Amino acid sequence: MSITKDFIVEQLKNKIQDYEPEVVEQNIGTVVEVGDSIARVSGISDAMMSEMLEIKSSEGSVYAVALNLEEETVGAVILGESSGVKEGDEVTRLNRILDVPVGEVMVGRVVDPLGMPIDGKGAIEAKENYQIEKIAPGVITRQSVSEPVQTGIKSIDSMVPIGRGQRELIIGDRQIGKTAIAIDTIINQKGQNMKCIYVAIGQKESKIAGIVAKLEERGAMEYTTVVVAGASDPASLSYIAPYSGVAMAEYFIDKGEDVLIIYDDLSKHAVAYREISLLLRRPPGREAYPCDVFYLHSRLLERSCRLNKDYGGGSITALPIIETQAGDVSAYIPTNVISITDGQIYLEPDLFNQGRRPAINAGLSVSRVGSAAQIKAMKKVAGKLRLEAAQYEELAAFAQFGSDLDKETKAKLERGKRLIEVFKQDQYSPLPVEEQVFVFFSLTNGLMDNVPVEKIVEFEIDILKYARDNMDKELKEIVEKGEVSDDLEKKIIKGVEDYKKTVDYIVK
Repeated sequence: MSITKDFIVEQLKNKIQDYEPEVVEQNIGTVVEVGDSIARVSGISDAMMSEMLEIKSSEGSVYAVALNLEEETVGAVILGESSGVKEGDEVTRLNRILDVPVGEVMVGRVVDPLGMPIDGKGAIEAKENYQIEKIAPGVITRQSVSEPVQTGIKSIDSMVPIGRGQRELIIGDRQIGKTAIAIDTIINQKGQNMKCIYVAIGQKESKIAGIVAKLEERGAMEYTTVVVAGASDPASLSYIAPYSGVAMAEYFIDKGEDVLIIYDDLSKHAVAYREISLLLRRPPGREAYPCDVFYLHSRLLERSCRLNKDYGGGSITALPIIETQAGDVSAYIPTNVISITDGQIYLEPDLFNQGRRPAINAGLSVSRVGSAAQIKAMKKVAGKLRLEAAQYEELAAFAQFGSDLDKETKAKLERGKRLIEVFKQDQYSPLPVEEQVFVFFSLTNGLMDNVPVEKIVEFEIDILKYARDNMDKELKEIVEKGEVSDDLEKKIIKGVEDYKKTVDYIVK
């Protein structure tokens, strides 16, 4: 039988019609290069950005996350110990973006950036997971900041108030009290209906253990989650830690609750990101940081906001911390984060060395929300404090020249000295807002003018103890009504004057 041309064409047509291509899912790849916690993987070109990967090494499985999606390979960052990973190891796509467990079960726990417990209190049985990367809420879903976050720190609540949904930067050199402000703020949230998340990035494990112990001692771990990427952990964990923390916070904002999140600190986060990016061969930008380091922090901090009632009315308040070198707030990373946040609390080394605690510079510290985040009573008594503090610094510098000063300038200097003394506050001793209002009212109404400067701290401690014992109704009225009425003013003045009669150091 002869095979004709038409027969061959017919057979080929039939074959083509019946052909079903074999679909090969690119779920399995191979490590082609590894080093410094970075793995290059071939065979998974369909991988998604930030997708979780599992690398099966000779020492067991280890997770990685896809960060560089290139034409032939995927650049992945290994999350954990990478010494066992070698060329030729099998890599499996997990078909899910990197996520962390969330929920009420995370409260009171110390976890790593993957949400795994490291506090020895057993496994965490979370019912939900949230992706660590998420687009921030849009403008339509937000509302303006108007409810205060009471830090319990007099100089902050009066001069640079923080509102629920605000992003307030804490900035200054190392070892001058940045973390102390954050921890005091967490401690002061007891009974304020606020969940807290403390994200430690690149901190010593011993320091974190001390912080957790102090939070437990003050009962603050009842509403706090601690996310830890320690100094000895790989840069990859420091990189994802703040995103993990804000994902845990978003569970509560979705339920209409308020959350306070501390990032301690984003300088180390930027360094970790630089290390990862340069190992992935991304181009460095200004000062050797990859050029999208601004986007790194902006997409993190933009997720902090206050939602309107139609979207639950919850809020995430962020207190990022940035470490400066020799007080240089104009450096690359500090200026980046200052431009993203809604104000900054600047701690100055010179003030710290003079014995001021906290060492807040009233001139450079600012809150762009301002008095909208204060109760009426605080707004009334603290309105002029920031200006008076800044003026005092300038007058004190001028007075050093020894020139004759007029009576008004001398009075401002004397009031300023007392104000600076009142602003001094020990760590782990946050004050309720009603007691702060009581103290500032006494100061601004001249009730402390005849108290010697060196006795101001002692006088403040004693007058507050007297107020708690004898003026409980007046303190409660400040909290309940949120303002100081004319009648209440008279009662406070009478109470302070009555107490002053019982001490012998008052200048007659």
